[in-house]
Amino acid sequence: MIPRIVVSIGCPAGIGPEVSIVAAADTRVLLVGDLETLVEAATLRGVPSARLVSVEDPADAWRLEKDAIPVWQPTPDLSRRDHTPGTPTPRSGTAQLAWIDAACDIVSEGHAHALVTGPVSKDIIGRAPEGEGFLGHTEYLQHRLGAREVVMAFACETLTTALVTTHIPLSEVPKAVTSVAVARTCFWLGDLLVRLKRRRREPSIAVAGLNPHAGEHGRLGNEESKRLVPGMERARKRLLEAGIEVTLQGPVPAETAFRLAAAGEFDGVVAMYHDQATIPMKLLGFGEAVNVSLGLPIVRTSVDHGTAYDRAGEGTADARGMREAVALAARLVRRNHTQAIR
Repeated sequence: MIPRIVVSIGCPAGIGPEVSIVAAADTRVLLVGDLETLVEAATLRGVPSARLVSVEDPADAWRLEKDAIPVWQPTPDLSRRDHTPGTPTPRSGTAQLAWIDAACDIVSEGHAHALVTGPVSKDIIGRAPEGEGFLGHTEYLQHRLGAREVVMAFACETLTTALVTTHIPLSEVPKAVTSVAVARTCFWLGDLLVRLKRRRREPSIAVAGLNPHAGEHGRLGNEESKRLVPGMERARKRLLEAGIEVTLQGPVPAETAFRLAAAGEFDGVVAMYHDQATIPMKLLGFGEAVNVSLGLPIVRTSVDHGTAYDRAGEGTADARGMREAVALAARLVRRNHTQAIR
């Protein structure tokens, strides 16, 4: 099968339109965003603007000539001010959120197989009336799709990691690291690793400690014994019931867990909080890592970088992340399809 992938292009004042165009020039995807913004991005990157074809109905995207880049614009035209590189406006916040909604609906209603999201600005979206309380794609899509649980993960060839907590203040992390949250993250990371199937052997996961040295037997904190260990036991039972064969080890001191995973001794790491995961991830795979939302009823991937307002409009944005996000979405769709027909 050929996966049908929809891309919301991110903030029109950032590098999202540019990296989206570059990825779409190589692989058939439907771009959801402002046509004029995308035409300018195409010109910037030397992609003939004639290849961009506006579609009235998203379903028409898959009927175009092979060289065409379909664009669906579900919002009114943006003014020049609203897509000037590096200077986002409240209206650009409204637009990027509307594009997420429209692209998500195409997939959730069964008209495409996967959603790939370009980089957005939480701040700019939050300033728009429609975006109040927006914390990021992961939480927003969970609410929009009514998902019971969702886990943020990052994947590249070198490292795969999933987060127990996401976009919350560091001061709130210890209370949020519950045994239920640990179990949920272990389960969904295990499910992802089995679907990726990068090695012949049973995938292994290191559960990183919350405290330095994984608590040093309680001397530096007791979350490991009171929350992480029970969470791992819950996860093992759930994985067994689902028929997912994964080995869980830990709690392992975080610096050791990521070092050994990068060396290939673990297939994935469960991290306790945002930066515990993203710092090693961006050191090892920046530009290639892909953000994956686990637990949603749809396949959703994203670039692992921001809007880069300081580089927007220069024509130098690295599009590897968007290409990898599209490729991983297609891989997960195919894997899901293979499992479904067995």
